[in-house]
Amino acid sequence: SQIFMRPKEAAKAADEAKAQFAHIDGDQLTLLNAFHAWKQNGEDKQWCWDNFINARSISSADSVREQLKRIMTRLDLPLVSTEFSSKDYYPNIRKCIVAGMFMQVAHLERTGHYLTVKDNQVVSIHPSSVLDQKPPWLVFEEFVLTSKNFVRTVTSVRVEWLAEIAPHYFDLSNFPECEAKTELESVFRRMAGEAKRGK
Repeated sequence: SQIFMRPKEAAKAADEAKAQFAHIDGDQLTLLNAFHAWKQNGEDKQWCWDNFINARSISSADSVREQLKRIMTRLDLPLVSTEFSSKDYYPNIRKCIVAGMFMQVAHLERTGHYLTVKDNQVVSIHPSSVLDQKPPWLVFEEFVLTSKNFVRTVTSVRVEWLAEIAPHYFDLSNFPECEAKTELESVFRRMAGEAKRGK
């Protein structure tokens, strides 16, 4: 269930509370900011209540995180994190999001609307998103169909990351004609040129 609560009778206060965690690159990083703040506040239920955060949901997210850590340790997988103070902290997390969600990508067309990559569905960013700009590329967690097609829980990503992290998925030989394909072709050409020069 949702981490951020938005009761009708307190929508303005809930929106203001959520805004304090907002990250310029989108909703997943906003959720991470809220998670860090919850940890720094001792996982306090009253703090959750005051900040319109669902205590059960955020506690469940922490439980899943701990389970994943235990599985990685049992499998002798290295637990690697970027230092929070590093300029690469958020970009590295966004790259991880791409690695897990590369099939859920939307591209901003010149007409000003988004098209989902490969199936070319016209979508809009859900109004609950913290994004206040329209990045050229984004990954999304959910496709929500109401009176309009929305993508929810979105994060801004770079086209280069898509090409580097999931080249098998972005195989252009079976890709529909669209602006996204043209942009990806350009990135793949640039990457091939760099590989030839041995960069």
